[in-house]
Amino acid sequence: MRRITLGSGGRRRTQVLAVAGGVTAIAGGLLIAPTMASAAPGCKVVYAANSWNTGFTASITITNLGDALTNWKLEFDYAGNQAVTNAWNGTSSQSGKHVTITNAAYNGSIATNGTVNPGFQGTYSGTNADPTSFKLNGTTCNGGVSSTTPPVSSTTPPVSSTTPPVSSTTPPVTSTTPPVSSTTPPITTPPVGTHLDNPYVGAKWYVNPDWSSKAAAEPGGSKISNQPTGVWLDSIAAITAPSGSGYTTGLRKHLDNALAQGATVAQFVIYDLPGRDCSALASNGELGPTEIGRYKTEYIDPIAAIEADSKYASIRIVNIVEIDSLPNIVTNANGGSGGTDLCATMKANGNYEAGIAYALGKLHAAGANTYNYIDAAHHGWIGWSSNFVPAAQEFLKAAQLATGGVSTVDGFITDTANYSALSEPWIQPTVTVGGQSIRQSKWLDWNDYADELTFAKAFRTELISLGFNSTIGMLIDTSRNGWGGSARPTKASTSTDINTYVDQSRIDRRIHAGNWCNQSGAGLGERPQAAPSAGIDAYVWIKPPGESDGSSTLIPQGADNPAGKGLDGMCDPNYAGNGRNGNNKTGALSGAPVSGAWFSAQFQQLMANAYPAL
Repeated sequence: MRRITLGSGGRRRTQVLAVAGGVTAIAGGLLIAPTMASAAPGCKVVYAANSWNTGFTASITITNLGDALTNWKLEFDYAGNQAVTNAWNGTSSQSGKHVTITNAAYNGSIATNGTVNPGFQGTYSGTNADPTSFKLNGTTCNGGVSSTTPPVSSTTPPVSSTTPPVSSTTPPVTSTTPPVSSTTPPITTPPVGTHLDNPYVGAKWYVNPDWSSKAAAEPGGSKISNQPTGVWLDSIAAITAPSGSGYTTGLRKHLDNALAQGATVAQFVIYDLPGRDCSALASNGELGPTEIGRYKTEYIDPIAAIEADSKYASIRIVNIVEIDSLPNIVTNANGGSGGTDLCATMKANGNYEAGIAYALGKLHAAGANTYNYIDAAHHGWIGWSSNFVPAAQEFLKAAQLATGGVSTVDGFITDTANYSALSEPWIQPTVTVGGQSIRQSKWLDWNDYADELTFAKAFRTELISLGFNSTIGMLIDTSRNGWGGSARPTKASTSTDINTYVDQSRIDRRIHAGNWCNQSGAGLGERPQAAPSAGIDAYVWIKPPGESDGSSTLIPQGADNPAGKGLDGMCDPNYAGNGRNGNNKTGALSGAPVSGAWFSAQFQQLMANAYPAL
């Protein structure tokens, strides 16, 4: 996958708590209903702390199990002398041992079964025990949903709070939405033929057995081998198998597997445009720049035909449409240090736009259960003002060419197969150090964005303002952007030099934000989850962890390189860099196989540096 840009650890504790709902006391056979908080009748909290010496960070996932919220306030008490010093994705205050975190301006809304992820840095001495109880908008969180009509019967024997009694005359009102975890949303069954605003909510996600078996075979790999990942249809042959990524399962078999798993959402990467990736050596495709006819009839049409099969109507089929393509013709088709001749060719002949428009129209028409998300690169590629609006305009142009227009687009995805940090708490571009904006630093290089979450939300707003439907949502690929481990900063730097401050404070530990191949030090990011934040449809793992971005040395065509993929210098750890990465070292791992092949050493690194930790 080609990426171009212009411009203390410690022990890990995870505790699941939650509340709200059901019966709070039983006295003499009489059920006593709890006091209800109308703003949050059900909730669950996952609290995970990472401690070292006298400091710690805490990551919190709040799941709203009740009605949708427009604002939230989380409260809990520490048993020791912990002190919160710096919060993100929320505003914190503390009185003695009592901590309150309220929503930020951008994440006050939490849909039913939606989540938010505040966190903070703190200090402690002695022990750092986890809080034992949480309240959301005044309601204690225990994972249940309060009944609006709790049964009252003097003859009903006592019951546990998790199993309310059934009265022959007045059955209790129970929720139709069971508690969920942040990684496995509950299964719901909307009527077949319903096109949903967010296909991930209430779905069981398909786990690719090809990838899962490879992950499970690794030491410790069983910790994540049950995670849902994207299936890359990276060649015409991949539709029926084998695929160019070394798997032996075709599209129809994957969908059959999804049915067997009882899955209701499956994710597929549409990735075979003519002149794909401007013929980048590590990820060049099989179709030449002018072979738009073959792309339509031999690639898109067969995919659409399979996805249209009524046998699969119960599966929400998510199509991730053509990684890197449209961003390439925005930033790399006009000469200069970031330009390539083939990018200029693809811009001139229009086949990226024509191919994507055709794919959008055909896949959208395949059925109400199909969903299209266009790749929108990442903040380190189009975050600059000079690229931000032109990229949105280019996406709109391609969508308007599709049969069905902008309605064929359900959303966009950022950071696909990349490493940009989800959130950067200390290097937001508004920060000043020593009277200077840190946008001037070498790392930010005047970029308007420092992380994927703020970029994705802002880009969604721009896309809607230009003409995309207001219902579009964003996906963020978090498969390799965790950046945990001992190198992860735990507080802002105290340096007054902007470059030192940024380098010591940033979560993303790459040498340069333009580095994209098998990055040293990377870790697994947030686990796949639906509706983690307003405007974000899901965190997803579209790039399967452990699959190489490209070989670190030239591998001759043969058993280890059947497609004859070339060596991209950005995958060579000894390469001195180029204008697209500021002439920096690549930060790539050595010993890497060709793109898509299994890279055990990288998989092990990703697990070791996972954040949140495994």
